[in-house]
Amino acid sequence: MSLGTPPPATAPRGGNHRLALAGLLVGIAALAALAAAGLGYRLGWWPLGTAFVLAQVGAYGAVLACALSAAGLVLALRRRAGRGIVLGLLGLAAALVVLVPAAQWKYAASVSPPINDIATDLEDPPLFQAMPRPGAYPGGDTATQQQAAYPDLQPLSLDLAPERAFALARTLVEDRGWAIVAAEPGEGHIEAVATTLLYGFEDEVVIRVAPTETGAVVDLRSRSRIGRGDLGTNAARIRSFLDDLREHAEGEGP
Repeated sequence: MSLGTPPPATAPRGGNHRLALAGLLVGIAALAALAAAGLGYRLGWWPLGTAFVLAQVGAYGAVLACALSAAGLVLALRRRAGRGIVLGLLGLAAALVVLVPAAQWKYAASVSPPINDIATDLEDPPLFQAMPRPGAYPGGDTATQQQAAYPDLQPLSLDLAPERAFALARTLVEDRGWAIVAAEPGEGHIEAVATTLLYGFEDEVVIRVAPTETGAVVDLRSRSRIGRGDLGTNAARIRSFLDDLREHAEGEGP
């Protein structure tokens, strides 16, 4: 280096990771907002509207965290700053924990009909008998929207004795951690409450197992206690349960 050539510029101490650190801190704050939304609602600290606002704030914060972390990560990679790379990756991870479910909820809201009572048999739906609000399936426009959105939801026919099909269904209910409200083997009737993970929403499920000439047919109905729409949660619950029940029944053999 000649005497007249100035030394190369160097980044100020800590400058290689400050942007990535900011992204991580914002990502942690976004995670905290999402967690507080659900926990606060579960504990009765604030109403559902406040919880949704907190969740929305968390989503916006996650977008900012993602941008800051990505920029910080790119800068750290150029300068080969190991600490900045780690912080950038952690910030992106924290942001994605919030952004992924937020994107899923937004997509579900755009494609799911505004209904929250779903049944596999629309002509003779299972009836709730032991719930605080017993009642029949709404039918009418609800049935029309359900058929259009979830045409795959149908009764499940099994080559099993009704008693065995009932036992398998009850075992699956227990494995899922649903709170059983009523279980009548002689009537082939199960009622349970399924609690959602984040907000603790309580959805009601009724299962009907009826005999057929070749075995049994299983029908499900799932409805939300609050809200007008369910973001497809009840349909997904029925679909998952029947898929698992079919798999377990096939494992029973002839």
